[in-house]
Amino acid sequence: MAWVLLVVAGLLEVGWSIGMKYTDGFSRLVPSVFTGAGIVASMVLLSYAAKSLPIGTAYGVWVGIGAAGAAVLGMVVLGEPVTAARIFFVCLLLVAVVGLKATSGH
Repeated sequence: MAWVLLVVAGLLEVGWSIGMKYTDGFSRLVPSVFTGAGIVASMVLLSYAAKSLPIGTAYGVWVGIGAAGAAVLGMVVLGEPVTAARIFFVCLLLVAVVGLKATSGH
């Protein structure tokens, strides 16, 4: 169950990180509320997952999901540059996430 919570927390991190783009510096109410709620929910789920997973693994996986997801959505949704190097490094992040999961002992 901890891994499910951690993946959901990571997906929420993707959501709130992309959401920050729409808050306009937290000056727009509705996107700011949703982004803030996403931040809180993501952190709460991360903390629950970290109760039974090693913190280095939990935090690393959470950051990896968030960073890779934000980079991909940035390219797909926000029109950020799509280059071979960016795609390579996103894939490298995903390999690191899988490696942390595989070596966590859980």
